[in-house]
Amino acid sequence: MKQWLRQLLKLDARLSKALYVSEEKKLLSLVLKIFAHSGDSWFWLAGLLLVWLFGGGEWWSRALFLAVGLVIMACAVILLKFSIRRPRPEGEWGQIYRITDPHSFPSGHAARSVALAVMGVAIGPPWFGLALVIWAPWVGLARVALGIHYLSDVLAGWLVGGVMGLIALAVRPLAIRVLGFLA
Repeated sequence: MKQWLRQLLKLDARLSKALYVSEEKKLLSLVLKIFAHSGDSWFWLAGLLLVWLFGGGEWWSRALFLAVGLVIMACAVILLKFSIRRPRPEGEWGQIYRITDPHSFPSGHAARSVALAVMGVAIGPPWFGLALVIWAPWVGLARVALGIHYLSDVLAGWLVGGVMGLIALAVRPLAIRVLGFLA
């Protein structure tokens, strides 16, 4: 490994460790866990399914578009994770993530939250987009603070999510023409 990359990874580990919040800080730790889990894919896909089933009208098409965008974004993140194979930081919290997804780079939660924010600002009412823009950074920062990701994992996740959200928006007109139900 190149010397500059080794140095960069050491700096990343130091910065990530500086952002770590111990379990002893019970209330802060609880809030961080809520934010960290709020970016779970199953949570969003289940929620979007409920909106699709019961929302009707514009919310039906919004939920479908967001769900399709999230699935495509997840494929990109998984491809990157299994290509790069960076192990997660050592730690106790988040065993489910450590077992089911041992790769850390990029953060899927960070990518998901930013992709949702980008798509939500473009297709949702203003309150929806604003809520997602405020929520998105906290998901990624919570993942670092809990020791399940390095800071660079989250930064890369935000970049991937932003790009994938913009791509989803760019291809939406074509998808609407081909698959009219996305209208």
